[in-house]
Amino acid sequence: MALALDDKVLSEQILPATGTALRLKQVAMVVLGIAFLAIAAKIKVPMWPVPVTMTTFAVLTLGAAYGPRMGLTTILGYLIVGAAGFDVFASSSAETNGLTYMMGGTGGYLLGYVLATLALGLAARKGWDRSVPGMAGAMLIGNALIYIPGLLWLGVLYGWDKPILEWGLTPFLIGDAIKLALAALLVPGLWKLLGNARG
Repeated sequence: MALALDDKVLSEQILPATGTALRLKQVAMVVLGIAFLAIAAKIKVPMWPVPVTMTTFAVLTLGAAYGPRMGLTTILGYLIVGAAGFDVFASSSAETNGLTYMMGGTGGYLLGYVLATLALGLAARKGWDRSVPGMAGAMLIGNALIYIPGLLWLGVLYGWDKPILEWGLTPFLIGDAIKLALAALLVPGLWKLLGNARG
């Protein structure tokens, strides 16, 4: 696993280093990141035992590609857009959205998205995203940071006598394993392509 400290993440490799152009591109990337998260949330891939959305894939890959600061700005922007009532979450709709939706069963997972984005950004700062094992390890940590507050919130909301793990964990493990593998191949692959292009 790559543990050498490296202060650059993917987005910083393709953006200018200083000046107004950098700020404009950062703003554009945050807006594009919010749109990417909203679109990924609405993609449902048929799978057993439940259909899989691409939200966690988008959250974790974006965190790694953007780094902790821009990743955090993007995920918070996404949540603000959702809180304002826009239909940007996986199970939200024109009728069920905004803060009411966010305080429902999905609330803990939304908090987990913030924690996971930050964790993936910090891991990318350390170079974990440049190798398949490193990215896979970061994704495992990120997934845990999504599930822990998600399951805790379900327990608080519905009661610990309910089948919390059956509702909020076990049906999603197969899909998350596939998304983990995809991201673990994609992000290091982009680093390799970028290195070849610049080499």
